[in-house]
Amino acid sequence: MENHIKYYDLVLLDAWVIDPSQSLNGRFDIAIRDGKIAAISQQLKTYKSKLKFAAGNYLICPGFIDLHVHVYEWKTTFGVPADDVGINAGVTTIVDQGSSSPFTFSGFKSDIVEKSQTDVRSFLLVNHAANQTIGNTVSGLENPEKIDRETLIKVAQANPEIVRGFKVHADSGSISRWGMGVLKLAREVGDRTNLPLYVHTGELFPVDETNRPNPEKVVENALSYMKAGDILGHCYSCQPDGLMGNRTQVPEWLYAAIERGILLDLGHGLKFSFETARRMIAQGVLPHTISSDAHGNFKQMHDDSTLNYSLCGGISKLLALGLNLADAIAAVTINPSRVLKAEAELGTLKVGSIADITILKLVEGDWLFVDALEQPLKAKHKLIPIGVIRSGELIQPNCRFLRDLVAIA
Repeated sequence: MENHIKYYDLVLLDAWVIDPSQSLNGRFDIAIRDGKIAAISQQLKTYKSKLKFAAGNYLICPGFIDLHVHVYEWKTTFGVPADDVGINAGVTTIVDQGSSSPFTFSGFKSDIVEKSQTDVRSFLLVNHAANQTIGNTVSGLENPEKIDRETLIKVAQANPEIVRGFKVHADSGSISRWGMGVLKLAREVGDRTNLPLYVHTGELFPVDETNRPNPEKVVENALSYMKAGDILGHCYSCQPDGLMGNRTQVPEWLYAAIERGILLDLGHGLKFSFETARRMIAQGVLPHTISSDAHGNFKQMHDDSTLNYSLCGGISKLLALGLNLADAIAAVTINPSRVLKAEAELGTLKVGSIADITILKLVEGDWLFVDALEQPLKAKHKLIPIGVIRSGELIQPNCRFLRDLVAIA
C-alpha cells in the first residue's frame, strides 16, 4: 500500500478553481511537487504532503500575468519595484513594456530580472538608448534615426526567455515629428525575430502643433504596420487619438483589425475611461488581455505616489462594467501566456506546468471606483489577492500597490 502513496510539497484543498486553459470552473484539489503542478483532481487520493492549504474560501487561478508594467527602477523616472507590482500584487509574471532598449537591457537583466522573485519578461523599446530617464519630454524617443535594427535583433535573439516582443508608440506627438518611420522599422524587426509589437495608443509626447495629425486617423494608419498577434495598448483610453477617440460607434476598421488577429490590451494606466469601455463592450469589443500599466511619476525620480491602480483593480472595474469573470481570468492567464508563447508553462494549471498560482478572495459589497475623467463606477465585487505561489513557494503579498482595493481584504 505504501508504494501507491504519492508525495507532494504542497496541496491546495477544495479550491474554487478557474483555469480557462483547461475550461475548468469548479472545486478541485491541486498538488505541487518540485515547483511544478503534479496533479489536479476533484479529490486527490492516497497522498502525503509537506504542507496543506485549506482553499475552500478562495478562488484559485493560474498565476496572473500583467502584460504591461514599468519596472526599470532608478534607471527611469517612472520605474517601480518589480516585486511590488508582481508577487506583492498577486501577479506571478510581469512584462516590462519598453523601459529598456538594446543598449540598456543588460542592466535591466542583471538589476531587475535576475534580482526579482517575480518572473520578469520584457518588450524592448524600439529606440537606440531608451532615453526615458528624464520622463515625458521631447527626447527623440520615436526618431527613426535612433533605431539600431541589428542590435535590437541581436539582443532579442540572445535573450529569448526574457525578450518576448518590442514596444513602439503610435501617438500624435511622435507622429507630428517623425511620422510612421519608427513603426515601419519596428515591423521589420518584428518580422525578422518572429516577435510581436506592442503599440502604445493615445497622446503621450508633446505635439508639434504645426503638424498635428488627424486624431481619428492615428490608430487606423498605425494598423497598416501591424499584423496578427501584434497588440494595441490602452484600448479603453479617453484620448482623442485613441482607438475610440471621440466616436460613439466602434469604427469598422477596428472590427476588421480584430478579425485579422490584432489583439487589444487594457493597459489601465492614467487614461482608462469607463464610458469608453461601456461603449466598446456594448458593441462587442473586449480586451484580449488585461494589464495595469503600473508606473510611477514621469517627472519625479522614484515617486510612486500617483500609482493608484492595479491589475486586480483593473479586473474588478471590468467586472463592474459587465465583463464575465471567466473571460477576465483568461485575459490575465492563458491569453497573455500565448502572447509570450509560453502557454505550456505559464497561465495554466496543467500537470507539468510551472506552479505559479494566484490565490484570491472575491469580496462582495458596495464600492465606488473613479476613472481618468473623475467619472464614478459602482461595483459589487472586488478581487483581492491574498497569496501567490511562485514556482511552488507560497508567498503572502504585502499589497503595497493595491491602493484601489485598500481595506477590503
